[in-house]
Amino acid sequence: MSFRRPRSPSRPLPSTRSQSPSPPPTPDAEDPYAPRQPGLPLYTARKNSHTKDRQDMVEVVDSSTARRRVPGQSPAVLFDASSAAGGDGQDTVDEYDADVEGAQGFARARRDSKSDKGEKDVWPVSGIGMEGRIPETRQEFLQKGGKARARREPRAIGREVVSDLRAQIPLIIYTILSLCTRLYRIGANNTVVWDEAHFGKFGAYYLNRTFYFDVHPPLGKMLVGLAGALSGFNGSFDYPSGAVYPDHVPFHAMRIMLALPGVAMVPLAWGTAVELRMTKWGRHIVTLMVLTDLAWLAISRFVLLDSLLLFFTFTTVYCLACFNNQQRRPFEEDWWIWLTLTGISIGCVCSVKWVGMFVTALVGLYTVEDLWNKFGDLRMSYRTYARHWIARALCLIVIPFFVYALTFKIHFLILNHSGPGDSQMSSLFQAHLHGNDFAQNPLEPAFGSRITLKNMGYGGGLLHSHVQTYPVGSQQQQVTCYHYKDENNDWVLTPTWEADQIDLENGEIVFLRHGDQLRLVHASTGRNLHSHAIAAPVTKLANEVSCYGNATVGDSNDYWVVEVVDDFLRGARHKFDRIHSLSTRLRFKHLNSGCYLRAANAVLPQWGFKQVEVSCEKENNPKDEHTYWNIESHWNERLPTGNQKLYRSPFFRDFWHLNVAMMTSNNALVPDADKEDTIASKPFEWPFLWNGMRMNGWQDFGIKYYLIGNPVTWWLSSASLIVWAFTLLWHLMRFQRKINDFAPGEWNHFLYLSKIAFGGWFFHYFPFLIMGRVTYLHHYLPTLWFSVLMAGVLLDHFFFRSRRLTGRTKTLVFAIVAGAVVGTWWWFRACAWGIHGPASNLWGRKWRKTWNIYD
Repeated sequence: MSFRRPRSPSRPLPSTRSQSPSPPPTPDAEDPYAPRQPGLPLYTARKNSHTKDRQDMVEVVDSSTARRRVPGQSPAVLFDASSAAGGDGQDTVDEYDADVEGAQGFARARRDSKSDKGEKDVWPVSGIGMEGRIPETRQEFLQKGGKARARREPRAIGREVVSDLRAQIPLIIYTILSLCTRLYRIGANNTVVWDEAHFGKFGAYYLNRTFYFDVHPPLGKMLVGLAGALSGFNGSFDYPSGAVYPDHVPFHAMRIMLALPGVAMVPLAWGTAVELRMTKWGRHIVTLMVLTDLAWLAISRFVLLDSLLLFFTFTTVYCLACFNNQQRRPFEEDWWIWLTLTGISIGCVCSVKWVGMFVTALVGLYTVEDLWNKFGDLRMSYRTYARHWIARALCLIVIPFFVYALTFKIHFLILNHSGPGDSQMSSLFQAHLHGNDFAQNPLEPAFGSRITLKNMGYGGGLLHSHVQTYPVGSQQQQVTCYHYKDENNDWVLTPTWEADQIDLENGEIVFLRHGDQLRLVHASTGRNLHSHAIAAPVTKLANEVSCYGNATVGDSNDYWVVEVVDDFLRGARHKFDRIHSLSTRLRFKHLNSGCYLRAANAVLPQWGFKQVEVSCEKENNPKDEHTYWNIESHWNERLPTGNQKLYRSPFFRDFWHLNVAMMTSNNALVPDADKEDTIASKPFEWPFLWNGMRMNGWQDFGIKYYLIGNPVTWWLSSASLIVWAFTLLWHLMRFQRKINDFAPGEWNHFLYLSKIAFGGWFFHYFPFLIMGRVTYLHHYLPTLWFSVLMAGVLLDHFFFRSRRLTGRTKTLVFAIVAGAVVGTWWWFRACAWGIHGPASNLWGRKWRKTWNIYD
């Protein structure tokens, strides 16, 4: 948008720089390709708001709408023409029941005047923030006295229906081809392949209603469980890796159901290309790349989460593109529908894997730029602008969070039986699981009670010890935090050496209170929880915690002071006297050194079995939750059992606790220097496909699968990112030299597509470069979608939208690219459909030395 004074008829046009020599302009004609050619006037405004001089008035114009005008023609007709004409003679925009005959006549006259067969038609103005009020809506047109179009005859309506169905023929064909490629021989291998060992087992947990823990959100695994339920699976198989499926497991039907999201990726690719206003050839190239990519094909054929993640990533981009095309008609029904669907899709993709946060960042960037552009629209009232903010906050923040939280609520409701993931949750949460006896344990601990201590820091485990000793420091018995239940987690509350003797069997019961001094005796080994002025093995600034002595040997370094923080159910410390199991938060202060028992997220080396380090923190930070503990299990035959009704665990506390535990465990998935992971790969190896990945055993017998992308698709799409960067720089340099190579609106459209394609690729790829966790080739699959879009954008830009190339040349370019993509897929198809016999029979498939298809 730019400002200019209204030009008088006698005022000459400013001089312009042209790319090539051109005839002198006629007095009434204006060159739309001139670098400073003004666009259509939107309204007039004062240059200085403090004066009322009419000479100070300027016109606010939209420079992106500048175009060649017929002498004496109204600018409004030009704008209507841009709305009525397609992007390249193939795409069309929405028509209204208004009389646009004059605009269409202008567009036809402009097409007839072209000497080059491949030259573009008038381009529609598109891009982020291009809301505008032109063209006007049908309601506004009728309010101004316009006449509605006469009712059409049934025969005309029938012709339109047939025409619409004809336009859907490519979509139908691609959907059928997608079904064939994804489902062909999907059950040929009857063994547990790759991560089916994890996600199939998680699906079985839902059928058994057994609580488990995993680093991913629950939506994808719930859908795996749903597929099992619909297939008739009873959850009695635990999916050991490489095992043969028993007859009662309908793995074939489960694979088919979970392949359907992978099938839907292909029609979604076509629809997205249409909504992004790509050319006919560009749409086919993008869709063929999605249809024939071997990695997308292989990953969709098993009981995995990746097809679901890819499906919701595709739907998010599709809904965003549809919403962008409704920007001219804000707050209408379609506008609300696509904005809401975008938010729902964001919630779903984040509920499958946290990788969905990357496409959420893309939508967020789009929204920020959109609102910023609207902020500069002086025609928009403050109330309307506030409504835009409220709509985005509701649909893109509230709705996604609601969807995400709802999946966890359903997750908690289904998994109501105790299982292997209990210890990752709070003790109060576990007390409500069937098969868990926490709520029946005695309520108030006393000296002589046998207990387990749960660290209340997010991701904390159970205080644990085993007979192995530290190889460094004191070389005494190790003390760790462990996330699974066993007898090495049990401790006995014991008086200090100097305290009065307590008859733990027949004497008076002495309940545990704030300020009591005690010893924590490890039940399995009889040693005392101990600390001394020796540095901890990992956290060097803290003291080491170990187990030392026995029932007769010990010293004052075995003494700990109980400090009550508060109680979840009863409130602050001054409101109660006795400590309760499960709900009271405690701290244990070392009597001699004054340090506090702490378990953060420091992980011990392999000699500590990768368990969490327990140390004694010298700094007294009362708000450090990693120094908080609660009594989880409690056994004492002299005390009455508890009552489950006394315990309650709020949903959002459990929701937050589980998410932090997932994040902590995810960050702990770092490469193990002591082990060689033959299928792991580095992010910089992905774009140009330096490595593939064997998905199952590689014996000569049996069916094998090799996860590798379509080389032509991956190399072409990755190269397009580099070419795009130089292309953008080239055009910016030419703009700086006042040379414009674009038709009106074309530059905005190119930038819009570039932001979607490159922005999505960057947000999905860059985080893996800075992650410390172990990475695999399949982590690149969502990123690949955006590089494929970039390939389509550049093929359109250089070939299919070119005004210099003939239709025959464009067809030849399309045939070469499509033939290379489809031919390469056919050559490598066995990698996705299954390799029978020795892999060495696949002669000519090892295009890179680093590919380990065969040795």
